[in-house]
Amino acid sequence: MKAGLDHLSCRSIGPHLPLSGGLLKAAERAREIGANAVQVFTDNPASWRRRAEQPAELEAFRERLAEYGIGPLAVHAPYLINLCGSKEDFWDSSCVTLANELKVGRLYGASFVVAHVGSHRGHSREVGIERLALGLVRVLEEAPQPGPLLVLENSAGTGDGVGSTLEDLADIAAAAERAGVDLERVGFCLDTAHLWGAGYPLDEPDGVDRLVGRIEELIGRQKVVMLHLNDSRTTRGSRLDRHEHIGAGRIGVEGLRRLLCDPWLGTLPTYLETPGMDVGYDAVNLERVRLIIAGEPLPQLPPEAFSVRGSRSRAGTPPEVT
Repeated sequence: MKAGLDHLSCRSIGPHLPLSGGLLKAAERAREIGANAVQVFTDNPASWRRRAEQPAELEAFRERLAEYGIGPLAVHAPYLINLCGSKEDFWDSSCVTLANELKVGRLYGASFVVAHVGSHRGHSREVGIERLALGLVRVLEEAPQPGPLLVLENSAGTGDGVGSTLEDLADIAAAAERAGVDLERVGFCLDTAHLWGAGYPLDEPDGVDRLVGRIEELIGRQKVVMLHLNDSRTTRGSRLDRHEHIGAGRIGVEGLRRLLCDPWLGTLPTYLETPGMDVGYDAVNLERVRLIIAGEPLPQLPPEAFSVRGSRSRAGTPPEVT
């Protein structure tokens, strides 16, 4: 572990790591860059088809994470899942797939399985939320206990998306409770790029304080259990989901610093979903988080850093992290 990452030793923070090289390689990579939490996909995130058997090295992966003190582990559910839609076959597939992800997450030793809230697909926000609540009932009935917490992630508000506002999240919790969902098994994840896209002014001096105040008022702190930490390359309120390198986007260094240093938000397990994770920018962005927390200036990123987009991008070679 780099000495400069000692500032992160008391908080759970790390990147979403690709598993293309295998589970043990991912565990070693997490240790190498000084992460003490990781998020992974357990299979192809853009496919309904799930593997029939789990990787042979799964038990060793769990042991390696425990040995290195890396956790909590978060599993990100497939992108296709949409419990808000009214198309029955798609909704049914979403329920089956998410329930399976909770079962697999248990095998991985995950603390969280995080899923996007979804889209009402041209009906209404209210219908979408009710469909989501019914889906949660079914998913949790099929998922074994004890197991990972099912975590719903806020959205940027694109198209018919549900869950872009704190009011949406509060209404989701209320609808779930009415449907009979055990709310002890459900939590929320806040993605900073999604908050920004939805219009939350994280860049303003009191933006984070106002956000926390509204969370307390509408949801309660106890329901927010994890963060996705990303800068954004789009304008605030654009309703677009455009992740950027830490401190290199529109939220900016000061907005992210206020969030990372907030007495409550700064204690939540935090996972980076920044560009170029599999070409070395996982280490770069984790180091930039450390610098922000320490109040130190960020180095300028090379031009090629902005050509990498997404966790599976292969463009460019990252600079050496010092």
